[in-house]
Amino acid sequence: MAKKSYFQWKKDFAEASNIQGFDIELNHESTKRIDRLVDHYEKSILTHLDEEYVRKTSWSDRIADRIAFFGGSWKFIVWFAIFLAAWIAWNTLPVTPYHFDSAPFILLNLCLSFVAAFQAPVIMMSQNRQASRDKHESIIDFAINYKAEQEIDDMQSHLHRIESELLEVKKLLLAFSQRNSDDVLE
Repeated sequence: MAKKSYFQWKKDFAEASNIQGFDIELNHESTKRIDRLVDHYEKSILTHLDEEYVRKTSWSDRIADRIAFFGGSWKFIVWFAIFLAAWIAWNTLPVTPYHFDSAPFILLNLCLSFVAAFQAPVIMMSQNRQASRDKHESIIDFAINYKAEQEIDDMQSHLHRIESELLEVKKLLLAFSQRNSDDVLE
């Protein structure tokens, strides 16, 4: 979670000082505690997923992920653009003593084809692993949401039971007060 400035947090706290639908007051300490618990819970899930990723993937898979990470970054684009510009400059400028790849740049085309041929499958393997990891995370999210829904249903049934018992107590009190008022009138 991104940290908010004090004034933004204070505004959010003022708007969310009651739990919606229950009129339960939350003070500053309670909201900080809830945020801390949620952050801790998210970090523990992410730590568990990272540990499982390291345990289930081989070193070649992790190397492929690092190559895909580097190959899909601006750092790679900048370094590769510098490499291409240096290659072309070295082979076209007359001040350089030895031109190893002349103007149609056949060797450069071969190198670019090799890079594309090896980089594409590595990136696709990494994407497949990331997709399976995302699927695993979505299953965990579903399980958490399902459990929360069960807890909410359980609390609602308890609230309905309490409400019906309260209604019975109210009826008994009404009957008792009416009987007492009838006794007082006699």
